Amino acid sequence: MKTSFLVVYQEFGQWIKQRLGCKCQKISINAGFTCPNRDGRLGTDGCTFCNNQTFNPEYCVTHKSVSQQLAEGKEFFRHKYPDMRFLAYFQAYTSTYAPVEHCIKLYEEALAVEDVVGIVISTRPDCMPEELLDYLEKLNRRTFVLVEYGVESANDQTLKTIHRGHTFQTSANAIRRTAQRGIAVGAHIILGLPGEDTDELLRQADLIARLPLTTLKLHQLQIIKGTQMERQFQEHPWHVFSVEEYVDLVSAYISRLPRTFVIDRFVSSSPKSLLVAPQWGLKNYEFANLIRNRLNTKI
Repeated sequence: MKTSFLVVYQEFGQWIKQRLGCKCQKISINAGFTCPNRDGRLGTDGCTFCNNQTFNPEYCVTHKSVSQQLAEGKEFFRHKYPDMRFLAYFQAYTSTYAPVEHCIKLYEEALAVEDVVGIVISTRPDCMPEELLDYLEKLNRRTFVLVEYGVESANDQTLKTIHRGHTFQTSANAIRRTAQRGIAVGAHIILGLPGEDTDELLRQADLIARLPLTTLKLHQLQIIKGTQMERQFQEHPWHVFSVEEYVDLVSAYISRLPRTFVIDRFVSSSPKSLLVAPQWGLKNYEFANLIRNRLNTKI
């Protein structure tokens, strides 16, 4: 018999509308950042799962300015929602991994674009200098700011296996440092990394629950063509969650979190041309509906 859940949680879209008073859409930006796991500081091959092509839209390319990428992103979404406002989402690679002055210049360029009402910065927990936090603390007083850290796992052995280059304690420290500044802070977690079964992931959920997070983004592990993980999976396959298993896992995971956490995402969709596994064939909204039904949640 399946466990019955009755869990009340906040979804990102509703939360941001309540916070900013308008419907908002993130627009991804590739501002030309690199990563310490690629430029030689920590490594040159990146994390074993990483292929940035899986989430960058066509307009999101480095030869276009931040302003141009935002303009094209606005045009893409505006035909559906004429009154939409936008969040500049610095998503590609490590979006704080550059001299602080350069980062500030890019962020300010984004915020100067019409109808951009805030900024979301995706980065690694080992790439947030105090000087940049000083700036973000001040910026947070005049616009919406969310810093999203790639935590990926709360298991140090897993982090070593995937060549992440930092520990869970590094993530916890960065999240606390950011939250102490009054800045909204998010975490990105991958569910289903090699060696992490349901019991282990629920153990990690209890650790994540104790962090001062504003938002949480959950993704199923996706094995992507051209990555180190694809080669490892082909040589020594491991169990990949089915849809039913993942729905049960996410339901149990969320039930362990504080109600104050805003759930940004349950699942991710990569282009079919790049995806090795899992082959679920579901769109993000279809999976979200499965989760809502499983949780019997009243939104």
